[in-house]
Amino acid sequence: MAQVVVQAEELKELVIHKLTAANLQEDHAKVVADVLVHADLRGVHSHGVLRTEHYIKRLSEGGIKPNNSFKVESKGRAGALFDGDHGMGHVITKEAMDHAISLSKENGIGMVGIINSSHCGALSYFAEHAANQNTVSMIVTQTDRAVVPFGGAESYFGTNPLAYGFPAKKHRPIILDMATSNVALGKVLHAREKGQSIPENWGVDQEGVPVTDPSQVKSLLPVGGPKGYGLALMVDVLSGVLTGSAFGPSITTMYGDYNKYRKLGHMIITIDPGLFINTDEFLTGIDSMIDELHELEPAKNFNKVLVPGEPEQLKEEEYLKNGIPVEQSIFNFLNQ
Repeated sequence: MAQVVVQAEELKELVIHKLTAANLQEDHAKVVADVLVHADLRGVHSHGVLRTEHYIKRLSEGGIKPNNSFKVESKGRAGALFDGDHGMGHVITKEAMDHAISLSKENGIGMVGIINSSHCGALSYFAEHAANQNTVSMIVTQTDRAVVPFGGAESYFGTNPLAYGFPAKKHRPIILDMATSNVALGKVLHAREKGQSIPENWGVDQEGVPVTDPSQVKSLLPVGGPKGYGLALMVDVLSGVLTGSAFGPSITTMYGDYNKYRKLGHMIITIDPGLFINTDEFLTGIDSMIDELHELEPAKNFNKVLVPGEPEQLKEEEYLKNGIPVEQSIFNFLNQ
């Protein structure tokens, strides 16, 4: 399919315009646009501006409140329960992350459960946001059923992603953002949008048989078999069971039931490195780890050993300089 190349700031303005036209308040639209373009800059187009049309559909049909009100309930010195009141998950999660960072700066650690949220976009955005404030973070979120458990013939958990962020001093932070399925569902949808085939270990059809046609995917496969299944369960316990949110098959689907609130749960844990050692010592240690990994002898057909998140950071540098490739159909929608 044809593509156009768009500068990051122009792309943000297009998204903001579309969202405000759908009655989302402008300050919230700016956060959503920032999160979506962040994903596109990292080359994770499945979580980028591609999603704008979906969010507008949920806003227009009542599945997301355009003007919500946050509520925060303290849970001891270092904990809180953040009620997003069914607004845009990107805004809810950023506000909750800021609260968690404040808790960890005061107490060494912060733990914020989020309820009544919607899809929050790429978790790497929030992990990087924390790392830029010299804060270690972990964030997990549930999604609706899409992945077969190890040994199962039908889906139960979602792709249930998790992310970690570790700040550094001279290097950019280490950011691990991964789905507990072999791939995020968005990548299958993106392949559908582009008319491309997919690897056979991404998904299975209704009979549980691996397929390469993204339009035939009924369920996804967990990463690493039983290991990914175990991680998916952990994510749903932390973000669903522990916060009092729905979990597993009870979660409202993302693509469908557009008039219903999704009531998603997320969990954020933040740590001030100064809780254990001097913060500068920690940052220097992360730098040393990155340097040592870079200096390792690369395997055949590899140029260099990279740390988690670094390939995406290199892509971001390229796209900031040369512009972001966007599918023509998506660009046309944003320009309507």
